Amino acid sequence: MDERRATIRERVIYGAKASAPSGRTRHCMVRNMSSSGAHVVFSNAARLPDDIALTISRKGRSYQARVVWWRDNTAGLAFAADAPSLTPQNLHLEERLRLSEKKTRLLKRRVRELLGEG
Repeated sequence: MDERRATIRERVIYGAKASAPSGRTRHCMVRNMSSSGAHVVFSNAARLPDDIALTISRKGRSYQARVVWWRDNTAGLAFAADAPSLTPQNLHLEERLRLSEKKTRLLKRRVRELLGEG
């Protein structure tokens, strides 16, 4: 089979989040990627709009992408040429804040349990 991509994709397994302009998000798994696109797998076949932002927390990167194809619960994405990768500080900070708040709630619950209040 001939390779039609301009760049070869590297096999990876990254947890990611696909975000629509409306604010709707879906978690997914990136199976392979290159500087120009990625192959992602979702937990079900519910679709997102054609233009999305793909955020890979592990890499600390976000890509503006266009869905090129869908097959069941998998999709092929092409990254936007004018903005191949962005480092969304605000998204990263929001995620860190959310984790910090979650840890604070768990710690408070544990303290209450130890004091016999909960």
